Amino acid sequence: MKPQILKKDGKPEYAVIAYADYQKLIADSEMLADVVAFDSAKKAVDAGEEELIPAVVVDRLLDGVNPVKVWREYRGMTAAELARLGGVTAAAISQVETGKREPSVALLKKLATALHIDLDLLVTPDDGSQAA
Repeated sequence: MKPQILKKDGKPEYAVIAYADYQKLIADSEMLADVVAFDSAKKAVDAGEEELIPAVVVDRLLDGVNPVKVWREYRGMTAAELARLGGVTAAAISQVETGKREPSVALLKKLATALHIDLDLLVTPDDGSQAA
């Protein structure tokens, strides 16, 4: 790459390069940004600050399976274990998971804490209610 340097008042003001060189610079810049983002994400995962979510979990959530059930099963917990941590009965957890009971925000917060996830992963983004 051989830039043409344009000066103003004796100082470099602009660098003119071939368009192909410009395109390569843009591509290299985007690749560097991707590498930096990847390194940052990997560092957060390695430090336990972020978690990789398996496709099977995402697929079940997208298929409409109740998020409390999906996350409970992913974490390897029984309904009784989650109920104990949430301060409710196993029957209440079953009712939440089958959509027969609308959980309170307070209960959802307890369940999110027990499942080690953010509260927003237990509610739908459109109306704030629990996903079916």
